[in-house]
Amino acid sequence: MANGFYLYGIFPPPGPTHLDMVGLDKQPVRLQNVDGFVFLYSEAQQDRYLASRRNLLGHAQVLEKAMVEGCRTLLPLPLNRLIVQSWDEVADQFTIPYGETLKQLFTRLEGKREVSVKVYWDEGAELETLMAENADLQAQRELLEGKKLSMEQVIAIGQSIESGLRDRQSDVMDVFRQTLNPYAIALVDSDPQTQSMIYNTAYLIPWDTEPAFSQAVEALDRQFGDRLRIRYNNFTAPYNFAQLDQLE
Repeated sequence: MANGFYLYGIFPPPGPTHLDMVGLDKQPVRLQNVDGFVFLYSEAQQDRYLASRRNLLGHAQVLEKAMVEGCRTLLPLPLNRLIVQSWDEVADQFTIPYGETLKQLFTRLEGKREVSVKVYWDEGAELETLMAENADLQAQRELLEGKKLSMEQVIAIGQSIESGLRDRQSDVMDVFRQTLNPYAIALVDSDPQTQSMIYNTAYLIPWDTEPAFSQAVEALDRQFGDRLRIRYNNFTAPYNFAQLDQLE
């Protein structure tokens, strides 16, 4: 039994002209125009959808397929952002109080796409390279082996090593920023998701410049070789640039 409507995202009119897909719980995905805004939805089969990997992927796939099928300008709603019981409720919560904000966001996103770059390194390998390139730091590190040191000495040596690793990380990040930022209309730096991740940035770029952006990422991959592992996502719904916090 349905529990209302599960909303995926919002398009400017007329929205996608053709939809042939299923969403969460294998429900058909449909469109509903409310006050000149086109909502992408399916019938909810649960009162609340957990942020499981399966649900997250299903939610994202609906958004991306809808964009691929001809309507690139999309304001994505996060998983479980809103389950509504009626379209009057949508008007009360979205289109009436935030109509002008939605129009501004559509204007900002028109003709643009979000891409993201995540960079990983091997901290152990970086540490060994740092030692090989810095004789003074290597000598300090050797003091930690087999000698009784004061707590102050141990802390000072550890801080020197950490500072050296931070400098190496900063150097890598500067190269990526200098290479990729000129393509961006806007960007969002996010915190690393793992200890090995040193760069996590989303870029808003014009659709037509993606091939050049991709080539720049490939050039960085060749430049750093095995030292880094680069994960490039060249197409996603623009979560980082929809400013949905304005709707809360």
